[in-house]
This record gives sequence, structure tokens and C-alpha cells, in this order.
Amino acid sequence: MKKLSLVVLTLASLTGFAQNPAPARPQAKAMALMGGTIHVGNGQVIPNGVIIFENGIITNVVDATVVKLNLTNLDVVNVAGKHVYPGLISPASTVGLQEISAVRSTVDMQEVGILNPNVRALVAYNTDSEIIPTIRNNGVLITQATPQGGTVSGSSSVMLADGWNWEDAALKKDDGIWLNWPGYFARNFNFEDFTVSIKKNDKRTEAISALQATFADAKAYAALPAPSPVNLRLESMRGLFTGQQNLYIRADYGKDIIEAVTFAKQMGVPKVVIVGGEEANRVVTFLKDNNVSVILSALHRLPNREDEDVDLPYRMPGILQKAGILVSLSYADEWWRTRNLPFLAGTAAGFGITDREEALKLVTSNTAKILGIDNVAGTLEKGKQATLFVSAGDALDMRTNVIEHVYIQGRTVNLDDRHKRLYKAYKDKYEQK
Repeated sequence: MKKLSLVVLTLASLTGFAQNPAPARPQAKAMALMGGTIHVGNGQVIPNGVIIFENGIITNVVDATVVKLNLTNLDVVNVAGKHVYPGLISPASTVGLQEISAVRSTVDMQEVGILNPNVRALVAYNTDSEIIPTIRNNGVLITQATPQGGTVSGSSSVMLADGWNWEDAALKKDDGIWLNWPGYFARNFNFEDFTVSIKKNDKRTEAISALQATFADAKAYAALPAPSPVNLRLESMRGLFTGQQNLYIRADYGKDIIEAVTFAKQMGVPKVVIVGGEEANRVVTFLKDNNVSVILSALHRLPNREDEDVDLPYRMPGILQKAGILVSLSYADEWWRTRNLPFLAGTAAGFGITDREEALKLVTSNTAKILGIDNVAGTLEKGKQATLFVSAGDALDMRTNVIEHVYIQGRTVNLDDRHKRLYKAYKDKYEQK
């Protein structure tokens, strides 16, 4: 009986070791972060600042050397010598939608079919994912759950990196519809020799014809004040024509970008965002003239063409930003690397964007504007949600970005994660020798 009890206790301890920390409780008392360098997210820096938040909302952000505040009845946290940042935002992400790519039961990011505008990534978002705590530990506190596959993949939603379920985590539901533009060329990856080949897309004409028919139907449907019966597929696209939703178009080649944006404008879609945009530098004037925002794919890659500069991907954000294009950064399908999102901005800061606060915008305020959540997130300003973190150093530098405090809507988040648990386990193992 004693042996049985020992086994039960051991299994219970192992189970507890493998679980994520419980979601944070609602903020109970007003809090003040004192003395830290506040990076507002709009280019402004307050070297010795105070940020106060209550009931999850920022009530004051001031310079402590200029303004004297009454901190009575506040929970004061001394962050002198530290850096305070708005929560970083990861767009075009599959975090929470897949856990282990080789295990089918943990992958829920796409549906069968080609045209699925009514599919909602929202309901597939898994708040128990062990990847979510790892991205929090680098300051990524908001993510855009994004559907994959087909030509029209479905709708994305903006999610918080903390919550008991998707209802708790949802910050903005169904913010946009995702379209994979049928380009002139298709890429194939050979897993045997790890090479990429490019071939002509033979199904392109057929795919574009289907898109034209679907969008024409959706536009006509959206013009009806009270359609009956309700068509779920067309109803899900109604917001595209009223400006309530973005149309996110995945396209990389310059010619595909021009064609995709032209298609969207002809169909009466006012808000278009290009995702990927590996050749966006070739169509800068076109993007600017059409007021199109760009979410770039991971910068840590090789250029597309043999005759391009090897550092072109690193310089891409600076090229677009200097042209007046609203640009953001993402890790796209590389969900396991999303924790390194701030370091993409750090790379951009070393290749063309000389002001680090401008580089910070690529993962904060710029992204918030593109996703339509800039009224509640993206910057540390009075009236916005207290979704922020405190780092020991520069958040864009992997050598100094050590997260010490995280707050999501004012809630104090537990910073435990699988990486830390494994590090401690093996550290303890080898220290015993």
C-alpha cells in the first residue's frame, strides 16, 4: 500500500511539473511601476517614468522628475534601471492553433476545402498550449490566430496570451479574412535534399475565376440589409465591404502583389493588407499610392533572387517605412519561433532603421494599427489596456531582454514555462555530479 501511494504521489508531481501556470487573476488593486525607462511605443521614451493602471486600464503615464504623484493606496513596484514596454503583437500567427506539427491531433489551423471564408480560427485557439507561455517570456503578449490552407482560409482573431479559454483570450473577434493569392509561380520544397524549386502555377486561372465569382456574390449579398435565408459563407465576408474587416492577402512576388491589390480594389474592399511581401521593395510606389499596409514574413532568411543583396530581407522594413508604408513584422507559420519576434525588430534596427524606437513600432503600434486594436493596445498611453512587460534591458536585444514582470489587462502573469522547467531540471541534474 505504501508503494502504491508513493507511485501515485510521484505521478501527481510529474503531472503538475508538466502543466502550464494557471491564468492570472483580475487586477485587485491599483498598481504603479516606478522609476523605469518607459518605451511608449509611439517613438517617445520617458527615462524616469511612472505608469499607473487600475482595473486593467492605464490611468497615468508621466515623467517622475517632473510630476509628483500621490501613490497612497497603490501597489508600488520599483523598476528603477529596468525598461517598460507595451506588449508585443504577433500577427499572422498559428500560435495556439498547432502544438506539434507531426502530431495531427494537435494541429487545428485549417479546414478541408478551397473557399472557406466562414471558418473561424477563433474557436480553435488553445489557451493551454505550452508555446504561449514561452512567447510571453520574450514580451509577446498578443497574437493573431490565423487560419491556413485553401484559397480563402477563413477569418483570424486577435488573442491575448493568457486566459482560461478562447472566450477569455479574445481581444478582437474576426478582424479579417485571409486570402492566398494564386500567383504565377508556386514553390515546392524537397525534403530529401532541402532545396526549393519554382514552377508555373497551372491552376491559377481557374482559382482566380472562382475568387471573382465568390467576391461578386459576397459584395451583392453585403448590399442586402436583411438577407433571408442567411448564407454563412457570404455573411462572414460582409465586413470586408464595410471596412470593418481587413482583407489579408498572402503574396510575395511583386507582380502578384500588384494583381492581388488591384483585384481587391475592383471588388470594393477598402482595407487591404499584404502578408509576406518578400518583394514589396519592388512595388513601393504602388503600395503607397493604394494605402496598403504590409506584414512582412520572418527577416532571418536568404533573399529570393541570386542577384539580390544578402542583407535585403534585413533592410526591407526600413525601405518600406521610409516610403511611408505602415509595416509590421511576423514569424508567419513558424509558430515555434514566435518568441523571437522582438529580435526581428532588433535586426531591422541594425539594417536601415537607425532609431530603435522606430524599430519597436514594427512589433507594437504599427501592428496594432493594422489589426485595428490601436485603441486598446500597441502603446502605453492613458485609457489603453495595461498589457505590458518589464525587461532588465533592451527588449530588441536577445542578450539583454530578460523579462521580469508581465501584465495582461492589468493581471500579473506567472512567468513559468516549459523552457524554464526543462532548463532547471537538467541544470539540477548536472550540478549533482
